[in-house]
Amino acid sequence: MEIKTLNNKNEMPGLGLGVFRVENDDTAKNAVKHAIVSGYRSIDAALIYGNEEMVGLGIKEGIKAAGISREDLFITSKLWLDDFGRENVAAGYQKSLDNLGLDYLDLYLIHWPGTDETLMVDTWKGMEDLYNAGKVKNIGVSNFNIEHLETLKAQTDIKPVINQVEFHPYLTQEALRDYLSDENIQMESWSPLMNGDILKDETVNRIADELGKSPAQVVIRWNIENNVITIPKSITPSRIEENFDVFNFELTSEQVKAISSLNENKRIGPDPASFNG
Repeated sequence: MEIKTLNNKNEMPGLGLGVFRVENDDTAKNAVKHAIVSGYRSIDAALIYGNEEMVGLGIKEGIKAAGISREDLFITSKLWLDDFGRENVAAGYQKSLDNLGLDYLDLYLIHWPGTDETLMVDTWKGMEDLYNAGKVKNIGVSNFNIEHLETLKAQTDIKPVINQVEFHPYLTQEALRDYLSDENIQMESWSPLMNGDILKDETVNRIADELGKSPAQVVIRWNIENNVITIPKSITPSRIEENFDVFNFELTSEQVKAISSLNENKRIGPDPASFNG
């Protein structure tokens, strides 16, 4: 497992399990439990996914089955736009803690920047309050553009440790990646497999055949070699294991370049510049 050091010197696993669009039932519980037993140490959740309760049960059962402690895991959740405003952040955070059955989160993110710049900045100050009070280990953002981050930089004190964004071979976000690298903000990708669409790509499949690996493993490895933390989602035990089995091979520089050249600036999610929930 690759470990990333964040800009506050804390560490985070380079690969985790995403749970977006997973039902709030045994499906979520069993996927999370199986991931932890299979070696995953990072779980990425969010209030708006509506499944924190069963994700929390999966965490609890996974800890027990794997014979590890809570401190061995890195759990993320996200503040939704309904809880924006400095005075609302702590209550939003507590909702996720209660749902998950946890005492703290390792990482708490603002899920989207929204379209009200003043409110976004005010909300980030609430995140800073949580962090300064020692209630959360790390704070970051999700779906922020360079302009959003520059606004935070100019008006707040603590730099986000993470920007979790849409990133895959059809949306390589090079300008944003360069900016995050310069600012020492770790990039993290959500939906790295494009809900499975990228797995049909001819170039990805050719490289997978060359390496004797699955298309999903190739794309996840491409994320890793681009220094991007990634959180592929799966509810299938064999695929959960397969997605984690990416540390025993590397892509050549030519293979990385070939995959990166697939960029079409194509989004499968909303445009952060205009999305407001």
